[in-house]
Amino acid sequence: MNLSHIDKPIAARKAALTYVLTVGAPVAILLAVIVLGEGIHRVAIHGVAGTAAIQPQSSGLPNLAILMTQIGLIVLMSRAVGSIIQRIGQPRVIGEVLAGLLLGPSFLGWIAPGLSGVLFPVQSLGFLHALSQLGLVLFMFMVGLEVDVRELYGHGHAAVVISHASIMAPMALGAALSLYLYPRFAGPVAGFAGFALFMGVAMSITAFPVLARILTERKLLRSRMGAMAIACAAIGDATGWCVLAYVVAFVSASHSSIPVWLTVGGLPVFIAITWWAGRWSMRGTEEAWLADGELSGNRQALLLVFLLAAALATEALGLHLLFGAFVAGAIIPKHPGFGTYLIEKFEPLTVLLLLPLFFAYTGLRTSLGQIRGAQMWGICLLIIAVAVAGKLGGTGIAARLSGFGWRESLALGSLMNTRGLMELVVLNIGLDIGIISPAIFSMMVVMAITTTMMAPPLLDWFHAGSAPAPGRQRTGPDALTA
Repeated sequence: MNLSHIDKPIAARKAALTYVLTVGAPVAILLAVIVLGEGIHRVAIHGVAGTAAIQPQSSGLPNLAILMTQIGLIVLMSRAVGSIIQRIGQPRVIGEVLAGLLLGPSFLGWIAPGLSGVLFPVQSLGFLHALSQLGLVLFMFMVGLEVDVRELYGHGHAAVVISHASIMAPMALGAALSLYLYPRFAGPVAGFAGFALFMGVAMSITAFPVLARILTERKLLRSRMGAMAIACAAIGDATGWCVLAYVVAFVSASHSSIPVWLTVGGLPVFIAITWWAGRWSMRGTEEAWLADGELSGNRQALLLVFLLAAALATEALGLHLLFGAFVAGAIIPKHPGFGTYLIEKFEPLTVLLLLPLFFAYTGLRTSLGQIRGAQMWGICLLIIAVAVAGKLGGTGIAARLSGFGWRESLALGSLMNTRGLMELVVLNIGLDIGIISPAIFSMMVVMAITTTMMAPPLLDWFHAGSAPAPGRQRTGPDALTA
């Protein structure tokens, strides 16, 4: 007797109940936290909320000797430390982040402040910042190339439930933690709602390229768990960046000359125009690639102009230019191989030169000396615990309720708990626009490093001995993971 017509409604009802428990409940918690926190006021704590961050400064033309020295030192340190870290089974991105910290006030500025002042004078940081932003624009374009919402198709209800739970559970816990953090660590322009939503987004980020690389190295990319991880990370990246865009819009509205209605209303208009006009214009580029197997220099130049125009459009709307770069990559046609071809064109310069400058600039803004005493380190550990509970725990529970075994569910949660460079990008945006203080910035950088380093050993522990299953192979940008 065929019971498939009975099983499908039962499965749908089970998926709906799971969705309510794992997604609806966190949404309710998030809304309740925002209401509860409206009456909370910041408390001035000396050396914490009022500490100024290193901001990009420049005057006139750069000192080319200093700039070339900085770039050479940063590239050498990034490759050296990245290679060492790879040998112990960690993603290269961890080594590059650590290289940035070594060059900043956490190490070099601590043991040799005179040398640090000579190598990285404050007036030179504006040029490093500008070059690093160019690297991030190219990187976010490559991340957009890898995001394909069609990955959710074919995975059924489970993909929808798990992907949304992996976003909302950490977002709710991050917002709840803000009830404690906001009075002490909020930035100068942040209201409670903006701070809580930003902390929620920061807790919910997954490093898509690092995740893809870990799966590839362990031959799990074609397994059921690997395919689900790719699908959830793709939709999670897109959702997280959309939420962050609106958080930035609302927070920036208080000290921006651009009306908030223009920013909030302009974003969907920009996405719609870019989606229809961009895909139409890119169709010819894709057809040229299909015909010749490569793109001419003129077409590559036009693609680069399109990318920069999209980034400038979101910057003009009062958002960050990275949002435009991400959308530009996401709307590129997803013909198999085309995205990989484009990544191979943009990757070398981005990976070897521009992204290490971003890591160094982040390291120069991160001072572990601001995490002083047992109480501050206790808060840092609390942030790490909440981040792991929200991302690993929320994803794991949703996966278990969706039919995965416990070990496979926790392995999936371990992968989604990987934050890497994506987290650093979000944190720098928050510090730039004044949502978070330098102290909480430093703690969140520690959290990003810790959770990323946890992923490979936890995956090996939870998913030991798993064999790859048939499926579609997918590659990701090696920008952070090669």
